[in-house]
Amino acid sequence: MTMLDLHAVALTDIRGVSGKKMEELGALGLRTVGQLIEYYPFRYEDYTIRDLSLVKDGEKVTVQGKLAGDAQVQMYGRTKSRMICKVIVDRFFITAVWFNRHFLKDKLKAGTDIVLTGKWDQKRQHLTVSESEFPGEGASQIGTLQPVYSVAGPITQKWMRKTVRQALVQFGGLIQEVLPRELVNKHGLMPRKAAITAIHSPENTDQGQQARKRMVYEELFLFQLKMQAYRAITHNRADGVAHPVDLPDVRAFVRALPFTLTDSQKKVVAEILQDLQAPYCMNRLLQGDVGAGKTVVAAIALYAVVKAGYQGALMVPTEILAEQHKRSLDKLFAPYGIQVALLTGSLTDRQRRDVLASLQMGMIDIVVGTHALIQEDVFFRQLGLVVTDEQHRFGVQQRSILRRKGMNPDVLTMTATPIPRTLAITAFGDMDVSTLRELPKGRKPIKTYAVTHDMLPRVLGFIEKEVAQGRQAYVICPLIEESEKLDVQNAIDVHAQLQHHFSALGYKAGLLHGRMSTQEKDEVMRQFTAGELHILVSTTVIEVGVDVPNATIMVIYDAHRFGLSQLHQLRGRVGRGEHQSFCVLIADPKNEVGKERMKAMTETNDGFEIARRDLELRGPGDFFGTKQSGLPDFRVADMLKDFEIMEQARDDAADLVREPEFWTAAAYLPLRQYLQREGIFDSDLMD
Repeated sequence: MTMLDLHAVALTDIRGVSGKKMEELGALGLRTVGQLIEYYPFRYEDYTIRDLSLVKDGEKVTVQGKLAGDAQVQMYGRTKSRMICKVIVDRFFITAVWFNRHFLKDKLKAGTDIVLTGKWDQKRQHLTVSESEFPGEGASQIGTLQPVYSVAGPITQKWMRKTVRQALVQFGGLIQEVLPRELVNKHGLMPRKAAITAIHSPENTDQGQQARKRMVYEELFLFQLKMQAYRAITHNRADGVAHPVDLPDVRAFVRALPFTLTDSQKKVVAEILQDLQAPYCMNRLLQGDVGAGKTVVAAIALYAVVKAGYQGALMVPTEILAEQHKRSLDKLFAPYGIQVALLTGSLTDRQRRDVLASLQMGMIDIVVGTHALIQEDVFFRQLGLVVTDEQHRFGVQQRSILRRKGMNPDVLTMTATPIPRTLAITAFGDMDVSTLRELPKGRKPIKTYAVTHDMLPRVLGFIEKEVAQGRQAYVICPLIEESEKLDVQNAIDVHAQLQHHFSALGYKAGLLHGRMSTQEKDEVMRQFTAGELHILVSTTVIEVGVDVPNATIMVIYDAHRFGLSQLHQLRGRVGRGEHQSFCVLIADPKNEVGKERMKAMTETNDGFEIARRDLELRGPGDFFGTKQSGLPDFRVADMLKDFEIMEQARDDAADLVREPEFWTAAAYLPLRQYLQREGIFDSDLMD
């Protein structure tokens, strides 16, 4: 029987698992024997007998002693009880307390040996007993580490432990090694069978740690193998477009720009141009802080592709952003006769038909659009480059649909959420990553202040002062309407308050939130961009928004309720013009996480540092705020704690797929079969 067979064996083949129990395990996502034995505990209960003098107050502990007297029982109602008994534990004379265990009374007699597990109250010398054992009475937990599983419903810890043990007794001998022998030896890893057995029932802490290390490495190695194999296959196929880029022409275009590129931008442009000229498909992630100049880099890439005779597409998450990008590209490309079109959901039927026809005939060089770009009736004459902005807002599937609209076009993915290396090599291991670290010269750092709600009058006075000088302000609120659950300011109320306050001074405040129609939102943004509105009260819909150089103040209500990266994105909406800009965080954080967020925002403007702290505070699962981020859900590995193992696993996987024997030798067949099952390549590559 092979490892794959274990994932085909029904749970009812385990002795003691009925059809009903199989259904209950199904609720935990467990349907086969293979899945059950790979359902690892998340911690252990330590039943090692300890010296009470070394136990801290409130700690859970197991001790062995002798009853100094008979148990005394107090009943509350029919079923509830409190039972106490004096116990001699080494040189300690303690009081053991059981709740609702009065059925044990007859066993608790003076002189009886007993093992107790419970919570230690050092001051009162009390042990609140959760489990008790009488030595010599059958199976014992004394001195063991017992696994604790994530269970729910009728499945108890006791039943789960017994069932996993039984599964290992029956099927443990069929667990096969999946890692190459050279890697097991190189890292001193436990064999797979021994590790799986030990992770469920370690003899001691050291063995448990060794078992976990082995399974963490395996999990991260298999994940990285998928990434590295995908990259290798993509590069080896050489079925992409080798664009005949005219480098002198591109250099002339760059020299004609109204500003000088930063060293960081020059380096990234060189990487992209090299990819465009190569015969394989570019799959590059361009990440950079807010305002680092990603759009210009994308524009240079699009220029190079169009001049090489191909079309380009730029996909963005919102219509407002699509319109902004179209205006920017029109301005840059007007002297070169490059035709840029807009394709969004708000075009009329006639406008849409005209754009689609021009696109198919090749009369449009670059199309900027939202998800409207990936609809079935959109065809290109010769699509050479796809740029997606704010990639984590598009699913992997959406990006691949756009890619299939050309003959394997090059793909450049942009994000203004700086991604720490920890996440970049995990979530985007199949991509080459380019990073813009510096901001353009002359960009003034945004001054950030954290204030409490009682300072609101001063904040309003500050807004007044800036607006009087011809500037504009954003005011951000976490919710649209009042909620009884959260005591937070909401956009509708705040707008009403500010409108009342500022209209008396001759200033206008607008309102923007997610429940407005696209047309309504666009009109409000148009008014704000044109300077017709002085203050814009909004929910986070402006997080990825338009460029308003005249906006110099960003006020965020209840700022502690936002994630750090989101606060940084919002702050990046100002500071885009020549004037000094400010960000004011209004918050009364009640917990340490909220206080840490305020501290981080006032201490640094560096998006990468913000991202690192956000990752520490929130964990990788919430970092992108979306399930479409492509982040894996690891069973035992932790992306932060196990980062060094992750890097090692990535290097090992990359080295392995570069070896010709990996694709042919019998020793690596299980890994190739794994890649095939994961859909990384077709069966013809297995021959």
